[in-house]
Amino acid sequence: MNTTETPPSARLIFGQNVRRVRRLKEMSQEELAFRADISRTYLSEVERGERNISVDNMEALAEALEMELPDLLRHTLLALPKEEQRSPD
Repeated sequence: MNTTETPPSARLIFGQNVRRVRRLKEMSQEELAFRADISRTYLSEVERGERNISVDNMEALAEALEMELPDLLRHTLLALPKEEQRSPD
């Protein structure tokens, strides 16, 4: 039997990357949602991969995080060190 793991969807990768970058920038969901002009509830659902987000809202989140949109879609961004493992500045 051949078992292969299904790669995460672009929606899930995007949401996890948004959460990771937001936390690395020490920004609350409320602050990011305000900067991107979206609701905090919607942002929470995006971060969990539960929302099928529009390209316009993806762009708004990227701009609010001061990131390029393609970078938030990269699978390798998930490999950044976890927030707890960061060295103090």
